[in-house]
Amino acid sequence: MTNVLPGSKLSGWHTLPGWVCVCALFFAPLMGHAQGFAAYITPPRFEVKVTPGQPLRQVFEIQHVGQFKGGYRIYTNDWAFQPDNSVVFTDELAPDSCRPWVAIERRELTLEPGTRYRFRFEINPPAATTPKECRFAIMVEGLDPAKSGVDVGGRIGVIVYATVGDAAPVLNLTATRVAKSREGKHVALLDVRNSGNAHGRLEGYVNATDAAGQQLEMAPADIPIMPGETRSVALAPVVGEGKTAPEVRFPLTVKGTLEWGKNRLPLDASFAP
Repeated sequence: MTNVLPGSKLSGWHTLPGWVCVCALFFAPLMGHAQGFAAYITPPRFEVKVTPGQPLRQVFEIQHVGQFKGGYRIYTNDWAFQPDNSVVFTDELAPDSCRPWVAIERRELTLEPGTRYRFRFEINPPAATTPKECRFAIMVEGLDPAKSGVDVGGRIGVIVYATVGDAAPVLNLTATRVAKSREGKHVALLDVRNSGNAHGRLEGYVNATDAAGQQLEMAPADIPIMPGETRSVALAPVVGEGKTAPEVRFPLTVKGTLEWGKNRLPLDASFAP
């Protein structure tokens, strides 16, 4: 379900300044590129606070970088964050979906090469909404297939977290362990439980010493921990730009403090396969 904003609501909106890195979903910079979908979108993610009964208006920017005029379809989706850290999008309304609160500027858009377009959307939680987190995605999908042997489409999802009222995460460390990655390397993991009513993320840096006496600075993976879930968060060495990640030899001792919001999570642990 996607509502469209009346034209009268568009006047007087304040847009977000700046041009930041392009990406979709949660992590790495991403550009959809095929002549049916040749776009940069920024910002990749919104984390905002909303008040029941008061609309909140936001904007993201679409830059069409194709050589020809490009068409796009814009709509909302619900999404789920899977145990393997992948994201699944769905057109169907999820239970307790907040997408009926969301209105977008328009459903289709055509852009000339090099054009940048500021796309507006609005979140309007009902006045009686209790504290919770509203999560949805705004999908930008190319309408023109790529000029290739097969039709290639593409889409990018702009992820939105809207905290209603005083909803907040409550993160607790439940276990520390070591697991093997798909590449067969050992990885230090923090199992973190979120007993709050909004998503949270671990941030910060800790000091570590591996079995070879190597001194390391490590940081948690930037992944969301959803309300009511326990998520395994990997600790990895902090690597400077252009440098190769060091080989970590287990067992590994880690000490320091991580953060989530204004809260702290002390860490003093040993990791061994």
